[in-house]
Amino acid sequence: MSKIQWSETENKIAQQAFQTAYQRETSTLIANVRDRSATITELQDLWNLHDLLSTKRYEIDGKYSYDPDSAVFDLANFIKEGWLSLEDLRGLNSEVLSKISALLRMQY
Repeated sequence: MSKIQWSETENKIAQQAFQTAYQRETSTLIANVRDRSATITELQDLWNLHDLLSTKRYEIDGKYSYDPDSAVFDLANFIKEGWLSLEDLRGLNSEVLSKISALLRMQY
């Protein structure tokens, strides 16, 4: 895939999309942790929650670092995971949207 030249406006749109996906994922995680913590009855339940949080922290810490060189792949992944929709990317040029759409159709 050829390197994309992001305009200043497109860069802002992509960065906002990253923030939107981040907020959605972390809000879902917080709700999940609240639900799970309310059902803790044994020490093993606590350790399981700890393991979940450790895993999620590792995943999320690296996932939302904005890099224009990989942003098309990242945005496609956020859509595949359900944190974004193509509508959230309104304002990006048609070439970028076409590449994201093509990635959505691929299994990678």
